[in-house]
Amino acid sequence: MTENELKKLNRAELLELLLEQERENNRLRLEIRDLKLKLEDRTINLVEAGNIADAALRIQSIFEAAQAAADTYLYNIKRKAGAIPEEQPEPSE
Repeated sequence: MTENELKKLNRAELLELLLEQERENNRLRLEIRDLKLKLEDRTINLVEAGNIADAALRIQSIFEAAQAAADTYLYNIKRKAGAIPEEQPEPSE
């Protein structure tokens, strides 16, 4: 709306415009609040996803170490039982 059009409006019309602007302002504030909450949830989800990925990597290394220990244990049991000759190398870790 141009300045000339605003000057032609009477007091009631100006008040109605003001009320419309106030309603729009309130609606936008609520929308901003909702969007901020959604953004915060996404940020938390990303942080948790990063923590889960880190934990998975740590667990993977634990499983690899456990598997290497199990392989060594089985190798030694088979070697002592005579199923594997003494010259055969131990499984690598």
